[in-house]
Amino acid sequence: MIELVPGGNLLLPDGPLALRVPGPFDVSALVTDAGKTVRGDADFVFYNQPSAPGVRLRGGELTVRPPALRAGAERVTVVVSPADPSVRLAALPPPTLHVQQVGGRDVARFTPPRPQRETALLLAELYRRGTGWKLRALGQGYAEGLAGVARDFGVEVAQDAPAVPSPVPPRPSLPPPDGFLALVNSARAGAGSPSVSLDARLATAAHAHAAGMAAREALSAESADGTSVHQRITAGGYAYLAVAEHLVSGPRTPADFVAYCLFDGRSRRTLCAPEFVHTAVAYVPGPRSGTMYWTALWARPFTPAGLARTSDEVIALTNAERAAAGLPPLAADPVLTAAAQAHCDDMVARGFYAHTSPDGREPWDRAAAAGSRHRTVGENIACGQRTPAEVVRGWMDSPGHRANILKPAFTHLGVGFAGGGRAGTYWTQLFGG
Repeated sequence: MIELVPGGNLLLPDGPLALRVPGPFDVSALVTDAGKTVRGDADFVFYNQPSAPGVRLRGGELTVRPPALRAGAERVTVVVSPADPSVRLAALPPPTLHVQQVGGRDVARFTPPRPQRETALLLAELYRRGTGWKLRALGQGYAEGLAGVARDFGVEVAQDAPAVPSPVPPRPSLPPPDGFLALVNSARAGAGSPSVSLDARLATAAHAHAAGMAAREALSAESADGTSVHQRITAGGYAYLAVAEHLVSGPRTPADFVAYCLFDGRSRRTLCAPEFVHTAVAYVPGPRSGTMYWTALWARPFTPAGLARTSDEVIALTNAERAAAGLPPLAADPVLTAAAQAHCDDMVARGFYAHTSPDGREPWDRAAAAGSRHRTVGENIACGQRTPAEVVRGWMDSPGHRANILKPAFTHLGVGFAGGGRAGTYWTQLFGG
């Protein structure tokens, strides 16, 4: 039996497979095409819909028969969530996926890094490779439970449907930001950017931070307990690809606050940034001075498609730098991508930032474990940068990172990105040649 690490994969034997996660967990599966989205709700196998062509859930065990999957199916993603939706995964034993041949031998086992605030995990995926099927270990977390996973894969989830309960407790009702959204979207339209919408999760985080600053009568990027904006947002159940925050004291109305932000060039660029799709604002007066303390949040939510676009943009920018140096482009490599993504997720989950993981694995170890056969491996990592352009520019401004990007021996590239932790964004480039 093979012990898999995040990003690791192996060729599966022919015949049906049994997948189970012992303990207080629910196992689900999503059947998707090459685009990683379902064709319809029937492609979601979970406790209230226990079967689809080629996939059956019975007694907590998921049976997958790849030849019997519906036409066009290229992937089966295995999801684990707490059996009690009010419990977070961090409060339970680490989930371990066991893969066996039906009635036969053990094939593989995978235990992801211990979840923190996540309420569901993409544990692994079975994917078609030529005429066979392979298994890849994932361990990607979601903070919105099974409903959030289903939505990101294209399943229509009714808000009042008991079949996919949300583990996130109801959020308090907050005062409406009078006129704020109309003012913001008017400014964004003038800058040629799409409109943003209000998000209740961001509103809760904004209100809590504004109230904390008001209580201390001081502006601060960190909460009283030392948490950053990125930690506050993810704790509230919002997984993101991009996030920014405005902290201001003084303005008395939303109109004054927006005018203040538009007056400053840097704040104006954030308010009008085209990548953001959600916003929220909160304002609380200081108890002694009466000064108004404001927190505004801007964010783009995490989606698998958005992560793929981010990766593609990093590769395109990297290849532009190579072209300017007269070098051939690097080809996107899905195996290196899986290993790079797993390293980003691991840095967020275990709270470190280094090429060497806490268990001693190096970039070439992670690449080999994921199935890479490249003889030469190199890695760039970065944290805190907001955009692909910003991170690639930072790497190019660093001699060591620049040398990797412009190394003639490298022919392939994988890119990973994860949001969370104190730094907020974690990036990995994994090169192969």
